[in-house]
Amino acid sequence: MTHQLRRVTRALLSVSDKTGLIEFARALAAQGVELVSTGGTAKAISTAGLNVKDVSELTGFPEMMDGRVKTLHPKVHGGLLAIRDNAEHTSALTAHGIAPIDLLVVNLYPFEATVEKGADFAECIENIDIGGPAMIRAAAKNHDDVAVVIEAADYQAVLDELAANQGSTTLRLRRRLAAKAYARTAAYDAAISNWFAGELETEAPDFRAFGGRLIQSLRYGENPHQTAAFYALPNKRAGVSTARQLQGKALSYNNINDTDAAYECIAEFDPARTAACVIVKHANPCGVAEGPDLASAYRKALACDSTSAYGGIIALNRTLDADTARAVTEIFTEVIIAPDASEEAIAILAKRKNLRLLLAGSLPDPRARGLTAKTVAGGLLVQSRDNAIVDDMVLKVATRRAPTDAEMRDLMFAFRVAKHVKSNTIVYARDLATVGVGAGQMSRVDSARIAARKAQDAAAELKLAEPLTKGSVVASDAFFPFADGMLACIEAGATAVIQPGGSMRDDEVIKAADEHGIAMVLTGMRHFRH
Repeated sequence: MTHQLRRVTRALLSVSDKTGLIEFARALAAQGVELVSTGGTAKAISTAGLNVKDVSELTGFPEMMDGRVKTLHPKVHGGLLAIRDNAEHTSALTAHGIAPIDLLVVNLYPFEATVEKGADFAECIENIDIGGPAMIRAAAKNHDDVAVVIEAADYQAVLDELAANQGSTTLRLRRRLAAKAYARTAAYDAAISNWFAGELETEAPDFRAFGGRLIQSLRYGENPHQTAAFYALPNKRAGVSTARQLQGKALSYNNINDTDAAYECIAEFDPARTAACVIVKHANPCGVAEGPDLASAYRKALACDSTSAYGGIIALNRTLDADTARAVTEIFTEVIIAPDASEEAIAILAKRKNLRLLLAGSLPDPRARGLTAKTVAGGLLVQSRDNAIVDDMVLKVATRRAPTDAEMRDLMFAFRVAKHVKSNTIVYARDLATVGVGAGQMSRVDSARIAARKAQDAAAELKLAEPLTKGSVVASDAFFPFADGMLACIEAGATAVIQPGGSMRDDEVIKAADEHGIAMVLTGMRHFRH
C-alpha cells in the first residue's frame, strides 16, 4: 500500500482565518516542507521567523487588481493538478518549470460572515472568493497526489500522518479531505447564490442549492432505523441551531424538530409586551399562554393539556427566572429553550440531569424574510417563510355583532397560535391562554371536536364545573368550507371566531354565526402548516 503514500515536499498556504496557522506552518517546516504563501498569510508566516516563498515568486507575476488575481496561474494549478505517476504530466512540469504542490491549505473569504453583519452589496461581492475555490477544487480532484485542507480543525490530522509516515499522507486521509473540500465549496456557492437571489428578489431561480455546516451527528432520525445529522445554514436565525446547551444529554432529531417548533411559536409574542410560554409535543403546541410573568404564563399553558405536556418542550420569550424554573420541574420536561436564564434558575434546573436547557440569546424575528424547504420524491419544495403576523393584518368584522375588546384580544392571541399548529387547525382561547387545541385532522370539524374534548378532559382534571371553551373564542387556520365546523365550535361554547374567510360558502357560515349571536372576524390570510 506504499504507493498510496504521498510525500509532502511543498505546501501552499492561503488563509483568511489565521487560527493555528503559525503552529501548523512551523510543524510543516520542521518536516522539511517548503512553504509557499500569499499576501497576509505570507506576512504572518514570515513575521513568525519562518522561511516562506511568496506565490508571486512561484508564478513570476505580482498580485494584481487588489488581490483579485494572484493564484489563478498555470504554475499554481499545474502544480496542483499534475498526476505524479503520469509521464506526460511530469514532463510538462519539467518543461515549464512548474513545481509540484503536495499540500494545499486554503480557507475562503468570509462571504457568509460578511452578509451576516449586514454589509452592503459591493462589500459582499468583494468577499466572494475566486482563486480559493478554484485551487481547492483542483487539489481535491487530484487527491490521489495532493492533500487539501480547508479549515484549521484538520491541521492536526495532517501533522499526525506526516509524523507517522515519514512526511507522507495516506490516500484515506486525502480522500476524506477532498470530500470535505467539495462539500465546503458547494455550501459556499449555495450561500452566494441564495444571497444573490434575495438581492435580486428572484422568487424562483433556475437553480437552487442549500448548504450547511454540521452541528452534530445524531444517534438516529425520527425512528431508530433512520440515520440523521443536524446542519446549520448560514443565515444564523436565532433558535435551536444557534442556542448554547447548558445541560442534559445530546438532542435527538425529534427534540430538535420540536424545539424549533416551540421557539418559532414563542417568537410571535413580543417580550416587551408580555411574558409568554409555549409547550410543544410532537411539533404541535399543546398549551400556550401569556401572563404578567413567565411562571404565570407557564401554569396557564400547562392547564390547557397537562397530559400532553408531560415529556414536552417548553419555550419562553423572556429570561428564565427561578420561580419559573421551580414550576417547570414539577413534571418531566425534555427541553427548555429561552433567550437567557438567571444563575439561580440554572442552578435549580441543574438538579434535573436529563433536562436539556438551551439559551438562544435572542428571539427570531417572526416578520423576517427567509426560505423553508421540504424534500419530496426526486425534488425539493422551496417557499418563503410564513412571516405574516396577525398584528399587521386588516381584520374585518363580518357579522352583525362585533367582538368585545376582550374577545378581540383573545381572537388575535388564538390566531397567533393557530399559525404554528398543524393543519387542519382549531384553537380555543380564553384570557390569553389556549384552552383546547385540535391539530392535523383531515376534517376541520374533527379538529374542532378534538379540541373541545381536550378542554373537557382538562376541566375534569382541574375539577372545573365546565370546560373553559364555554365563553372562549376560537381560531381556524383556514376558512370553514361549511358551517358545520364553526357550529361545532359554537357547541363547545365559543362566542367569537377568527378565520381567513374566502370560502364559496362564506355567506352561509356568516349567516350561521349571526343566527347564534356569534362575532366573526376575517383576516383575509390563512396559515396552512403541513
